[in-house]
Amino acid sequence: MMHPAGYYANLASGALAAGTIASPWSTPAGAPDTNGSGGADAKHLDVGDASDDEKDLSAADAEGVWSPDIEQSFQEALAIYPPCGRRKIILSDEGKMYGRNELIARYIKLRTGKTRTRKQVSSHIQVLARRKLREIQAKLKVQFWQPGLQAGTSQDVKPFPGAGYKGVGGVGGVVPGSTDVAPPPPWEGRAIATHKLRLVEFSAFVEHPRDPDTYPPSAAPAQHLFVHIGGTVTYADPLLESVDVQQINDKFPEKKGGLKELYEKGPRNAFFLVKFWADLNTNNLDDPGAFYGVTSVYESNENMTITCSTKVCSFGKQVVEKVETEYARFESGRFVYRIHRSPMCEYMVNFIHKLKHLPEKYMMNSVLENFTILQVR
Repeated sequence: MMHPAGYYANLASGALAAGTIASPWSTPAGAPDTNGSGGADAKHLDVGDASDDEKDLSAADAEGVWSPDIEQSFQEALAIYPPCGRRKIILSDEGKMYGRNELIARYIKLRTGKTRTRKQVSSHIQVLARRKLREIQAKLKVQFWQPGLQAGTSQDVKPFPGAGYKGVGGVGGVVPGSTDVAPPPPWEGRAIATHKLRLVEFSAFVEHPRDPDTYPPSAAPAQHLFVHIGGTVTYADPLLESVDVQQINDKFPEKKGGLKELYEKGPRNAFFLVKFWADLNTNNLDDPGAFYGVTSVYESNENMTITCSTKVCSFGKQVVEKVETEYARFESGRFVYRIHRSPMCEYMVNFIHKLKHLPEKYMMNSVLENFTILQVR
């Protein structure tokens, strides 16, 4: 089963960058709870017809079902009562069991004195969720990866608006004795790359030891890829689309070192937004011997020392950060930087575990909508 991951990768090459010397994952003061849960209400993937939703909302408004005071109480209740699946919640003062929608209806009654049924609450949640998802898709023009496509197309990559792309040094110049201009490399404008640094490959994975009774001791561990970004880029691939940074600022920290500050400093053509699908179709996540890691490869025409800052964020707040430094290796006429098998932080491992065990897909979507990663290289 494929699930959408709310991972937004920001590449700012040339300023800071990534590596072999790694700092431990650090947690900022006042960081949010690291239980990997929480989030706004469901954002369903099966988007219904727009006209149906508009009719539903219009009818509700005509009846005064969701007047401003009711809507305010409804939003408050959504934050108070997180999704709980088919489970019931027992209120200690009453000793009664309630489902989430019943609790929301009860809260509205207590706050406004107006009665709304469990079914009305459920319908309103679904209508608003579909409307919100359509708005996001319309703004970002997200092209979700459908199962069955090849790895490497599992992500939707878009640059932020800014200056045009510049070719890598030595490529795209004028050929001596000719007025023709050599074509730029195929990845220019089609991949996560600037004139100084290009992301060749990125993967997040979990590895499990092989059964010693079945495999020899020398057997490599079994690996499951959560996500893989990479593959060959050709001129046939579409150019990246631009995204307004204002649409996603609230997904990242606002304080010093946040996306807004970095983007204002520029260069603006070095920022990229990535939203991809994560494959959680594995049953060995709870294996005590499992290793969770990330591998990434970059290349450049320059010999640099790159440093990579990775910040895991929840509801726009930084939870943990890791800083790594990598040195260049000259291979086949270019400088290559490999961050190999960098361990995931405990927060990420717990986050994946809890995400996997959520009973409904819409709950996963709700959690992931408020989960982001900011990487600066």
